[in-house]
Order: sequence, then C-alpha cells, then structure tokens
Amino acid sequence: MTSKKRVLIVGAGAAGTAAAYSLSKHPEKFQVEVWEKLSVPGGVACSSNIKGDAFVNYGVQGGTPSYRNTLIMMKEFGFKTSPVHMMISFGKGKTHWTNYAKSPLTEKLKNEIKHFEDVLKKINRFEFFYIFVPMYKVLKWNGFSEDFANEMVFPLTALFFGTGNRTPYVSAAIMARVFLDEDLRLFDYDSELLLSQSPEMFAFPKLEQMYETILRKSGVKICLNRPITSVKRYGTHVSVIDQDGKTATFDEILFACDAETVLKLLENPTFFERKALGNVKYYNDLILTHEDDNYMNKHYEVNKDKDQYFVRTDPTDPAKIEMSFNLSNYQPQLKNSNRNIYQTIYLDDNLREKYWTVDEVKKDKVLLETWWRQFSHSWTHFAFTVPLMRYLQGKKHTWFCGAYTLINTHEIAMISGLAAAHRLGAPYPFHHDPLAAKQFDQYLLTIHGKPRNFGCNKMTLLSCILAPLMALFALFSLLLRFCFNRKS
Repeated sequence: MTSKKRVLIVGAGAAGTAAAYSLSKHPEKFQVEVWEKLSVPGGVACSSNIKGDAFVNYGVQGGTPSYRNTLIMMKEFGFKTSPVHMMISFGKGKTHWTNYAKSPLTEKLKNEIKHFEDVLKKINRFEFFYIFVPMYKVLKWNGFSEDFANEMVFPLTALFFGTGNRTPYVSAAIMARVFLDEDLRLFDYDSELLLSQSPEMFAFPKLEQMYETILRKSGVKICLNRPITSVKRYGTHVSVIDQDGKTATFDEILFACDAETVLKLLENPTFFERKALGNVKYYNDLILTHEDDNYMNKHYEVNKDKDQYFVRTDPTDPAKIEMSFNLSNYQPQLKNSNRNIYQTIYLDDNLREKYWTVDEVKKDKVLLETWWRQFSHSWTHFAFTVPLMRYLQGKKHTWFCGAYTLINTHEIAMISGLAAAHRLGAPYPFHHDPLAAKQFDQYLLTIHGKPRNFGCNKMTLLSCILAPLMALFALFSLLLRFCFNRKS
C-alpha cells in the first residue's frame, strides 16, 4: 500500500481554494492542509460589514460569463451569481464618454478609433512580438494622439485588468485580447464609438462566505491565522516553520500567495525562482468605501440610476488614473437599499501626495478603508516572469499558482490552482465543459508546459513543438532582462 501524499497549500485565496477543492476529490491519494495568515479565507477577494446592516465585497467585484471554471465550482456548492450589464462612465466634462451613448469625445476621435481597430488586428497577428512592447509605444509608433491614449485606451485597459497607473506600460498583446479573443473578449469593437455595448457580467455573492464554504465542505484541514516564517526544501520533503516556531513536514508545497511572500519564505531559492518571482512588481492601493455624493459629482459624470464603473484621469497629468464603483448598481444586496454606496480606488501610494484626492472625501461619509497590494501588468511581467514559470513548477517539491503567474483575473487564479493540483495527480474536474477545459488547457500548456492528457492528441503534439521554442523564448527573456538591467 502507498501512503497518502501530504500537501501544504500556502494561502486560502482563489488559487489555494481551487487547488484544495481539486485535491480533496481524491482523499485516498492526498492529505491536504491549507495555511492562511489571515483570519478569513479569500485572499484579495474580501467582504466586510458596513453600517446599516449591510456588507460590501471589495478587491474582486465580479466577472464575465467566460469565467467557466469559477462558475462551475460555485454552482457545485450552491452559490449563485447576479447578472448585471456593464455601464461605464469615463472622464469628466469634455473628456466624458460611455459605452452606452455617443459623446463629443468619440466624435472628435472617430478617425483614431477606426484606425485603432486595424492596429489591434496587427497586434493580434504578431502577438509573439507585441508581448514585449508596451502599449504607449504602439500608440506612439502609429501616430495616435495623447487624448486618444490618455482618455480612451489607458482608462479602458486599467478598468479591465486592474493595471492602474502602470497602464501605459502594459503589454500591447493584452489590450488586443479585450476585443479580439474569441472566448474571452468583453466587447465587439465599434469602429465609430470604440464601445457601444453593455455586456452581461455577474456580481459575486458574499466572497468571504463563498470561500469559507468551499474549503469547509471540501474536507481539507484549514489553519487560519497561521503565517509561515520559513520553508526549507530537501531531497524527499519540505519542512515548514510557522510564526510560533512549530515545524511541520510535507511531501509537496503549493504556494498560492503573492510572489513577494514566496521569496521571503524560501531558503535558497533557485536561479529561475529568483528571476521570475523577483520580477513581479507590486503597488499599494487604497480602497475607500463611502457615500459622498458631492465628491463623486465633482470628479465624475454620475448617472446614479445606471452607471456602475467610473474612470477618470488626473487633470494635471492625464496618464494618472482613478477608479470608482457605484456598488448599489452592482452588488445585489445593495440594489434596494435606497443608498448610493461607492468604492473609490486610489492607485499606488507613492503618488499619494501629488495625485490622490482622498482627503476631499468627507470623513463622516466614509464606511470602510482598506489597503490592497496589486501586481503590475507591465510588459516586463510578460517578458521576464511568464516565460520562466514553467521552469519553476515541480522543482524541489514546489508548485506555484495565483493570478500573478499570468494575468490578474479571478478566473486565472482559479485555473492556476486547478492546474497545480492536476500536476500533483488530481485530474482536472471540469473536462465536461468545453470552454472551461479550453482555458485550462491553454494555461497548463503556457505555465506548466504540459498537456492535460499525454498521448496521440493535438495538445501533446503542440507541447512537444512548443518546448524548444519556449526554451529559446526563456533564453531570449533572460538575455533581454540582462540588457535591460545594464541599461537601467
């Protein structure tokens, strides 16, 4: 008889929860523990009670119908989503435009909007090259105006991918996928208005309750308030020390936390671990939940009955962005509250003194103040981290998952946890859903370099073809990083 494999999952966010769920389906093979440093599961997807006998979600608001892995798992545990149609208000005054009505700005920039569609198609056609090119470079090379870049392209990208004030440096290939990816796109490109649809999205139920329920019903051992201080890896096992000095031994460790934490915990990280994880850059953002109508009307064009998302640029520096939400038009528990509850996100605390307007929000209108650490989607992430991730997985009994391994979405975080569990020997559970399986296969091939099923099939052949190409890609990435560092 073979003994069960002892697996430690570090972090109880989306990635850790998905991994625990998948591994728990095979209790004869795995003995799973989840250690979370916080008092509740969920990671950056959080819930909090506010005055008036209500609660709000923050960190993560919702998703699209293409989040198939997330939706299937939620349904299995009895959680339902609430459909909403995305209504966005960009800018203020002369820079104002929306995705549901014409505006003077779209009329002014109509020729650039039409030209941008052709540029996106070119980016999509040569994605391998444009993955290394920041968006601001592409716009400059193709003669787009600063108004088009700062008031339309950058705010749109920041909204979809949470890229904040690093948006000009986002890989151009990512922006192209917003409109051109057949499975993941949110909008059909409108060659006159840029956006002209209100696509269906969904809002999450209470996030804290959702994660707690999935983990509890999965039957894994959950240790909340248990941060780790050190991880030592040996030839046959992994030794972990918690903040109380207690040591535990596991056969495998699965890191479902941020890259910064991983490098702090690992003793003697490998060369690829230092290069890939050390390249992930994080910024501190402030999320302010409030009911200050005057603040919102001053800084945004507000339609209280319709708009859910608000994005504006700073009048003194249009490359700097601020975002807000009207949660009462988005989160279902607030829709009949007769209140307008907003969340405003102030991006990158290094810019607080010069650009943040948080001090203009009346203190008696503030309901909740929370900090959020967000990683950057700059082109360097896709050039120097993503290509190397496959060479980290499984080395020294160590696995890595989380949105930072590819793109910052809840769905990617979920898929990353399922992928790590699959590599450990827990077969992917949602193969019956074509879109869910397709997304999983693409992630597994990109970040792990493996097909879901080895054999005489398309994905195995593709993995064999891609293996030497990705090795060259990784080598090129390291050389480019070396040149980039010397130049800096």
